[in-house]
Amino acid sequence: MSGPVTQLIFEYHILRQVIFQVLEEEAPLDVRERDIIIDSIEQAVNDAATQFSETLRDIQELFMVTLTHDLRGPLNVVKMGTQLTLRRVERGDSHVDIAARMLNAINRLDSMIQNLLDASRLRTGQSLKIEFEECDLEVLVQEVVEDLSFAYGDRFVVVCDSDIRSYCSRKEIRRVIENLAVNAVKYGASGTPITLTLQQTETQISLTIHNEGDPISLDAQSILFQQFRRTISAEEQTGWGLGLFLVKSITEAHEGTIEVESAEGKGTSFIIKLPKVPDQVA
Repeated sequence: MSGPVTQLIFEYHILRQVIFQVLEEEAPLDVRERDIIIDSIEQAVNDAATQFSETLRDIQELFMVTLTHDLRGPLNVVKMGTQLTLRRVERGDSHVDIAARMLNAINRLDSMIQNLLDASRLRTGQSLKIEFEECDLEVLVQEVVEDLSFAYGDRFVVVCDSDIRSYCSRKEIRRVIENLAVNAVKYGASGTPITLTLQQTETQISLTIHNEGDPISLDAQSILFQQFRRTISAEEQTGWGLGLFLVKSITEAHEGTIEVESAEGKGTSFIIKLPKVPDQVA
């Protein structure tokens, strides 16, 4: 969007120069006349840029919602067919592994579509719909690790205090954990452990996901959680630059915070802090 808007403003600047040049040739302008012309042109630029941005945003939203809606139908058919195949084949059959990997890929694609829909809602000023329930976070983390280990191997280590429970959206917090853990696989040092640490105080729960490898620069850290923004290293990976933006949005919808710590020789840690009982539940 910035390209067309920049071009629009550039053309208005040229228009202003031409207008002044023509008028000066006819008769010199006094200060008041010049100010009136400048104000009129700047208002026209502002109105045109605003209208252009709103129109483009509406087109983007319509395209995104239509695309994701149309994708959901055939994707659900494939998902149900794959689940049925898994139920029918016998254990030990070589097709079990293939079907399981297909189902895992379908779930990731479905998650990407959901990310697009949620990003679309957030762009239009809507909030994420969060349904709070009592969650056993240790069980949730272990379930995520079990699923990811199937795709990425036994690299995940869970360190957890006992009996960690909170009120949260189980589905959304699972998305947060999955996204950060998969990012750790993508950008961490190959073959090194990825550690998920759950700790608690009387009122707060902390989840830290740590990976070894090259640190994230301070410049890159400044744009990590921005929508559709990707660091240089991230451009080599597939994706739309929505994951961390949505992680932050989900965390904040739970009245929590997220921060990143990254340094040479220490790896990278994403730290999520959540209240045990959010104010909107208490």
